[in-house]
Amino acid sequence: MQPHIYSQQQHNIPQERIDSDALFVIDRLQKAGHIAYLVGGGVRDLLMGLYPKDFDISTSAKPEEVRRLFSNSLLIGRRFRLAHIRFGKKTFEVSTFRAGDTAEDSLILRDNIWGVPEEDVLRRDFTINGLFYDPQYKQVIDYVGGMQDIQHHFLRTIGDANIRFKQDPVRMIRLLKFRARFGFAIDERTWQALLDNYLEITKSSPARVVEELLRMLESGHSLSFFTLLEQTKMLAILMQTFDEECKNIGNKELLSYLHIVDHFHKQHINEKLDRTVLLAALIFPIIEKKLERISFEDVSFTTILKTAESILNPLFHQSFVQFTKRQRFLVEFILIMQQRFDLTLKTSKIRPRLLSHPEKNIALQMLFLRSHNHELLRPLYTQWKEASRGEPHPI
Repeated sequence: MQPHIYSQQQHNIPQERIDSDALFVIDRLQKAGHIAYLVGGGVRDLLMGLYPKDFDISTSAKPEEVRRLFSNSLLIGRRFRLAHIRFGKKTFEVSTFRAGDTAEDSLILRDNIWGVPEEDVLRRDFTINGLFYDPQYKQVIDYVGGMQDIQHHFLRTIGDANIRFKQDPVRMIRLLKFRARFGFAIDERTWQALLDNYLEITKSSPARVVEELLRMLESGHSLSFFTLLEQTKMLAILMQTFDEECKNIGNKELLSYLHIVDHFHKQHINEKLDRTVLLAALIFPIIEKKLERISFEDVSFTTILKTAESILNPLFHQSFVQFTKRQRFLVEFILIMQQRFDLTLKTSKIRPRLLSHPEKNIALQMLFLRSHNHELLRPLYTQWKEASRGEPHPI
């Protein structure tokens, strides 16, 4: 299997965008006699003119050999054994080239059969993530047509999509993630395979699914992503209560805060809203809709609490995705605090006790989002923000 090799003149990857510590790791591996490349999303992002968040490395060195070469490394994983090499706050993931039968359509439980680059690339998910970059020769190595798919804005799996999704159903969520992030067209066979196999997602680790959902809430493309989840019926599998509310209230209204969340993250690339605030932003429109039936004067702490619990209980306990008890507690706190803030619309008085609460900032983040959805709340947010001046505040 011969790869297509793209030279520096053909791919135009700017070397200065590659992390110097990643280059150091690859150089040491190569000098020790191993093959070592940048791989995956980092190569994809460099080719698209983006700044990669991660620089993953793939090598012929076995995990134990990597560990011996780097004292700042740690071996992790059983199902998928690899090394993490740390430089201060940065961590580089170093995986060994894998081999194995890619035609097997059962869930991959262990994947520690070592191979060569052309075998390893066939184990990866999508062609746009199946590219190697060799910084020594400044070459992109393409076994799967990923370079052309990036140029043509096209998403397709490496190999049979039905098999790939059964081997690792989280790949279906990742497909929607790339569609939402990049706006790429999805190959017809790949799209049909997702529609045919979406129920396979229940075979995934709930923790992995939750992490993908939370990352997308932070991505600046959460509105498109959750719309795709709803359209493909996966939202009904992952968050049944939320999906039912989508149908009752309407997708556009229910996801209205995600537009604001996305705008914030696009404007503040290096800042992230707290994850519990992002979960609250999903849930708050449901509460708003339920409270519309109650007059402002009758909306009390008890009303808010009961309304929040009627939504949070099934969402946190009857969904495939499982959030932590602390996340549940903080989301409930954020939602209830909104009523506390709203009370000052009547009195115009700030309650000092609320400013002393250790979690007040995440509640203020939610008020910030609400103030962009309701013009009436903008002076209220400004008032509370000014009252908390002098203390750490993310917005």
